[in-house]
Parts: sequence; C-alpha cells; structure tokens
Amino acid sequence: MLWSSLPAIADQANPAAYTLNAQLLATARAGDAASARRLIEDGASINSRNRGGNTALLLFAQSGDAGMVGYLLEKGADADLANLEKVTPLIAASHNGHADIVRLLLGSGADRDAEDQVFKTAMVYAAASGHGEIIGMLLEAGVDVNKRYRHDLTALMWAAGYGEADAVRVLLQAGADPHLRDDRGKTALDMARDGAYAAVVELLEPAGR
Repeated sequence: MLWSSLPAIADQANPAAYTLNAQLLATARAGDAASARRLIEDGASINSRNRGGNTALLLFAQSGDAGMVGYLLEKGADADLANLEKVTPLIAASHNGHADIVRLLLGSGADRDAEDQVFKTAMVYAAASGHGEIIGMLLEAGVDVNKRYRHDLTALMWAAGYGEADAVRVLLQAGADPHLRDDRGKTALDMARDGAYAAVVELLEPAGR
C-alpha cells in the first residue's frame, strides 16, 4: 500500500484537516481520550490512519479504552479497518484480552474471521493467550470451534501448545475435537506433552480417548 493512499496523508491537500487527523492519531497513540474526542468534534476524520495504517479505533482497542471504542463506533468508525500488518481492532483487542471491547466490536459487526499478515485471527490470539471469556464470545458470534487455521491448526491446538489450561477447558466444553491433527500429524495432546504442560495434558488425555 502506498503511503499516499492513507487518509491521514491524502488529506494534506487540506492542511487544516491533515493537522487535525495527525493530532487525532497522535493523541490516540498516547491514549488521550479527552483530546481525541475534542479533535473529532472539531472535524478530524474518524477513519484517518497513520503511516502504520492504524486508526484511532484500532489504537484505543489495543490499549483497552472501552469508553473510547464505544464512542468511536457510535461516531461511525469502521470496525474492520486494518493496519499495514492486517491487524484489525478485533484482533488487537482479542490478543490483549480486552473482553469488553471485543463485545463492542462484535456487536458492531466486526469480521470475526479476519486474518492478519501471519494468518492469525482473533480466535487464534485469544486461544494462545488464554482469554477464555473472549473465546466464548467469538464462539457465540459464530466462529467454528473446530475451524482449521494455517498448518491445519485449531484453536484447541493453539491453546494446548501454549499451555493455556483455562482456554483448553472452554474449547473442550464447546465441542472442540481433541482427535484432530495438524499438518505434521500432531494432536493438541501431543503439543501439550511437547511443552510439558501437565495441567493441559490432564484435561486432554481423558478427552482424547
């Protein structure tokens, strides 16, 4: 993507708008919600992006400011605008464990299956990071509990491979299949054993029989 295609840069034809947009993104990056609100009310473009492709919504979703995320969505922020690494607000919030923000984004119709540049989704990050509440939200929103991701990995495998027992428990209760294998022929139990994650092994051994 050419830098000139980004709204914050394209608006240089209108110096006043460009200055407002640049200030909005700087305040969002700093987590300054009050200043960001003022700049939006003054006319900053709500979907403007910085050189990394980040929007104010993505930056506040990443930092965990649910109030600001709700405000931006009400003002018409695009819930699916991704940065140059293809990270969406939902992916960022799921990775960082911000369940209240995930709820807001899903309620606004955010793409639950969007992939970043390394082919990871909100579910993959939630599973690998052990965010059980977010896993439940994504499943309720329609994510397939046995969906195959890159290398035929499932959410259960991601959770098991990182030793996240609570996430494994949530996924098993939701019907995750412990018998599935990745493209190397490994199951979630194999991955838990490889990592010496005893608590996860204890959960998966009975389920895998």
